[in-house]
Amino acid sequence: MTALGGVEMGALAARTRALAVLRVRSRALAVALLPAAAAVILLVGGSTGHLVGGGWDVLRWVVSVLALFVLLAAAGVALVVARAEPAMTPTVTVPEESAPELYRMVRDLADRLDVPAPSAIALTPDCDSWLEDRTHPLHGPPPVDRDDDGLPGLGDPARRRSAVAAPVLVIGSPFLWWMRVGELRAVLAPVVAGTGPSAHPDIAAARRFIRGLDAAVAVASAGRRDPLSRAACAGLGWVSRLLLRSCRRHATEMERGVAAAAAERAQAVDYGLRIVAQEQVGLAYAGWDRLLTRVALPAWRLGRWPSRLDVGVVAALTELSRRDRLAEGFASRLGERPACDLLEEPGVVDEAVSLLAARLFHGGPAETRPDWSPVGWEDYPEEVVDRSWRTDAARLHRVLDTLGVRRTGAGTAPGTDGPTLARVLDHLTTPDPAPALAPPTATDADPAPGTHPATGTTPADTHAPHADHATPHPAYADHDAPAGDGDDLAGVARRGARDASGDGQASHGDHAASHGDHTTPLPPRADHHGTPADDEDDDDLAGTTARGAALAAGLSAQLAREEARERPVGAGVPSSPPGPGAGTGPDAALWDDRALPLLPLQPPRTGREILTAHITAMVCCAAMDTVGAAPGLDWLDGPALLLDGARTADLAPSVLSLVETGDPGPLRAWMTELGIRPEKPVRLV
Repeated sequence: MTALGGVEMGALAARTRALAVLRVRSRALAVALLPAAAAVILLVGGSTGHLVGGGWDVLRWVVSVLALFVLLAAAGVALVVARAEPAMTPTVTVPEESAPELYRMVRDLADRLDVPAPSAIALTPDCDSWLEDRTHPLHGPPPVDRDDDGLPGLGDPARRRSAVAAPVLVIGSPFLWWMRVGELRAVLAPVVAGTGPSAHPDIAAARRFIRGLDAAVAVASAGRRDPLSRAACAGLGWVSRLLLRSCRRHATEMERGVAAAAAERAQAVDYGLRIVAQEQVGLAYAGWDRLLTRVALPAWRLGRWPSRLDVGVVAALTELSRRDRLAEGFASRLGERPACDLLEEPGVVDEAVSLLAARLFHGGPAETRPDWSPVGWEDYPEEVVDRSWRTDAARLHRVLDTLGVRRTGAGTAPGTDGPTLARVLDHLTTPDPAPALAPPTATDADPAPGTHPATGTTPADTHAPHADHATPHPAYADHDAPAGDGDDLAGVARRGARDASGDGQASHGDHAASHGDHTTPLPPRADHHGTPADDEDDDDLAGTTARGAALAAGLSAQLAREEARERPVGAGVPSSPPGPGAGTGPDAALWDDRALPLLPLQPPRTGREILTAHITAMVCCAAMDTVGAAPGLDWLDGPALLLDGARTADLAPSVLSLVETGDPGPLRAWMTELGIRPEKPVRLV
């Protein structure tokens, strides 16, 4: 079969399925008109003297009332389906004056494919590209079709006029910065080819109908307070879901036909280069994911958003190419012209996309403010890495204060009560079993009865405040979560897990508080798989020591409280409309930003992960303050500890040994090798 024949077959299949979707709409209209038709027959029969009598009169009234009710209900459903705003993808619009070469390339590509050019171009902070219809009245006036010859007919290369506006081309921003111009054109070829089948009136009408049903389901799911509105929403939702189920199979096959037709048509354009370009798509996705989760996420948690994420993905992928022997050939591509050169001001566009990525993946505010400011890559180690480590270290010592742990550790100079790494190590070290010896004679040189000979702490140090450290240190005190006297470590861990669960839910909207009930306990929060998080926390902390479990629970609770206080900064804040000039702001009118983040990057961290991260941060702070280490940025792994300009060995195995078994030996050996002194106080935020 020829390529043209493949296009025809795919487009014909898509049109056939589109007609099937429209037949579902026609059947629904027929069902809605059926009672009215019956009422007309009964009324005409009565007026002509054929259907007379008391029974027929009652039937006429019943059917007429039923017909009126059904017509009103059908009109309401049709109005909602037609007027409800369909869900739109958050993007950054790129006007033609800010990227004339990019628009020229896309139009040339459309001419080669013999399809209408997209009406506009937008960028998304994701590794994907697609066409999106934005012709709904609530999205503003439809874009003007620049082609005077009209849009192509299905199966006919000649052009004809059509009232269907071309869709918007959405391009993943990492593609523009990582790919070369030829690679981007090859990747966009099958996407742009989809404007041909999309322009057919039947396919466009079927898509509008399906999007309207989907929007109507969203309206019905919003819910109302009064009983009448709830009943109307329930009816609207039932009808919309019924129609969607009836259209599902036809809609799926229609989209497959459109994709097949577009792929067949695009084979004639840069086919050999498309194979190489697809390899770059997979590489870009891997680099983008690691950049977001390991580099951008730590900054977002501190209220800073990297303003050049797309530049960062180029650095990350270049580093990956250097490390991976399979990617050695990709480095030679860097001498070719990058696709971002098609933009007039790539820095402005990158900043707008970076801010949108922070909103989508983290839920940050829509604009810069004192607690939400941009950060450049050159300032990232000092502004993000150093600050993140010292913030975590300060939180670690605040929780130790609430657990009643003494501030001085083994080897600490007398009178030193500052935050030290020795304090953390001594607390988490599993005490050796006491030998069965005769009670020693109490002297001034001997430790107090019941005191551990190595650490100088008593079993009560883990939960009972002592006279010498009953008051938390003012520099890192926490008065929000005092530890109750007499609680054992397991009880502290369980209480901390419950506090973390409750605070975590409060940050996302407490359903009990919304009903004015502050005494009803909250149900356990669930992870993205639906498993109660309390059970997961218990399982996760089961492999740690009792002291580690208590400390992890306290840190989780403290983090949950902080997130609950900071969560409102990004919720319910409308995005700013695109400004004049470049016009590269987020499309605020196209999406609802009241439920952010829309695409969370990772599930909530477990207690073990939180404890490990905080101990690692404390070790890094000690390294910076005692041996002159410096914070650094690894493009693939995120924050890194540098000593003499080189990255230090991985800390994770040594820290895990301390967390899971209470054995500080590997970590102490690691610190001894680098010369780190755990007894020295460190600077905190």
